[in-house]
Amino acid sequence: MSGEGDFQEMAASVPPALKAITLTHVRYHRGDKVGLFLAWVSLIPVFISLGGFISHFLFRRDLQGICFAAGLLVSQFLNELIKHSVAQSRPASCELLETCDSHGWPSSHAQYTFFFATYLSLLVLRRSPASRVMASLSWPLAFLTMLSRVYLGYHTVPQVFAGAVVGLVFGAIWYWIANTILAEYFPMIEESTIGRWLYIKDTSHIANVLKFEYDNARAARKKVATD
Repeated sequence: MSGEGDFQEMAASVPPALKAITLTHVRYHRGDKVGLFLAWVSLIPVFISLGGFISHFLFRRDLQGICFAAGLLVSQFLNELIKHSVAQSRPASCELLETCDSHGWPSSHAQYTFFFATYLSLLVLRRSPASRVMASLSWPLAFLTMLSRVYLGYHTVPQVFAGAVVGLVFGAIWYWIANTILAEYFPMIEESTIGRWLYIKDTSHIANVLKFEYDNARAARKKVATD
């Protein structure tokens, strides 16, 4: 028995050699329905990236959407740069979750969702009322994401507010960059060899893209029917 006890004590003192990737490994207290809901909310950045922008590129290939996705990547790089520069620890509660290897200030989840909400809102200001309604839904999701990171114990309140501010400010800055500097190159990219090969297009000059595509799809169907 003493040999078994010595072995267990030795095993406990040796750090594990392997570590899991915790991209979607969000923990909550068993039986906590609010925690379960907020754990799913905490995965919103993953859903946006995988379900939104990848499918957008596959099926739409719009330059504005590509710039949007590029901005989110730059925002995440900026987040990592700030985190490593400030090197602020996460809250003590995060140690119990065993997923606190990175620094906590600012929250990358809050920065991501507030960048997304800011850019999307600015993008649809001059578009259809339906688009503006859809953009307005991103703000409650952004605030819920902030709440989820604090409630689940991954961040402190100042850390999520810092992420929200950085995301909001950088989202506005990136929108200006994309629509004043980068937009000048949209026609060139659209007419380039790779642009034509990948069917990359610019629809930023169209006020209601959904109606434009709907009208053109109907016109094409009628033309096929009459030929």
